[in-house]
Amino acid sequence: MSLDRKTVAHIATLARIRLKDEELDLYAKELDGILHWVEQLNAVDVSGVEPMSGVGRFALPKRKDEVTDGNCRDRILANAPEPAAGFFSVPKVVE
Repeated sequence: MSLDRKTVAHIATLARIRLKDEELDLYAKELDGILHWVEQLNAVDVSGVEPMSGVGRFALPKRKDEVTDGNCRDRILANAPEPAAGFFSVPKVVE
C-alpha cells in the first residue's frame, strides 16, 4: 500500500494536525514504512497459537486497602515556605 500526498493531507486533517506542503512527502514515506511493517505481520503464521488478553496470567499483588494519614506530616510541611501550627499557611485571597 502506498500513500499519496492527498491521502496524507486527509489523514492530517482528520487528526487535526497541520502539515506544510513540504512535509507531506516526508510523512507519506514514514506512513508507508509503518504500513509495510503491518503488512509483514500478516505473513506470520499464528495458527495453533491461542489468543492472549495479556502477557501474564498472574494477578498482581494487592496491598491492604487502608485509610491512613501517612504519618509524614512533618516531612510534608518541611516543603512549605511558612508552615504554621502544623498546617500550610497561605496568603489571604478572599476578603
